[in-house]
Amino acid sequence: MTRTTELSCPCGSQLTLDTCCGRYHQGERAPTPEALMRSRYSAFVLGLSDYLLATWHPTTRPAELAPDPNAEWKSLSIVSAEPPLDNSGYVHFRACFYESAREHKHERGREPKGWHVLEEVSRFVQEQQRWWYIDGTPTLTRLKPRRNDPCLCGSGRKLKVCCGE
Repeated sequence: MTRTTELSCPCGSQLTLDTCCGRYHQGERAPTPEALMRSRYSAFVLGLSDYLLATWHPTTRPAELAPDPNAEWKSLSIVSAEPPLDNSGYVHFRACFYESAREHKHERGREPKGWHVLEEVSRFVQEQQRWWYIDGTPTLTRLKPRRNDPCLCGSGRKLKVCCGE
């Protein structure tokens, strides 16, 4: 069994999970909107729905959030994360994922299989020294990488020898 101290953080920080997002998953408060966004991405990767709900502002939080077993999150890139102003902040990110085939084609309006990128400008608010995710306007785009293109997971290897289809 691999100890979490040895696992790389899914957010792409090059730190271990324990020294990066894992500490927020264990209860430490994220100090910035970007740190909260990264920890929420890592929670999606790890299937931590309880953490996602706990960091979602009560005024916009859904009643439940089931993990998507067909989505395999591969990489996160922060497009911009300006320093917060007046207890509010925004983080623009892109997250690549591979979606395996669903039983029902075009469920939830998505393409049935393949590579996608989710892009969003997320809105955060700080209340009582705690950052909360409020909402965002996501766009979902189907990607069609070729076998010899760099892998979308960010490994630097070719897709065909890394995460290939």
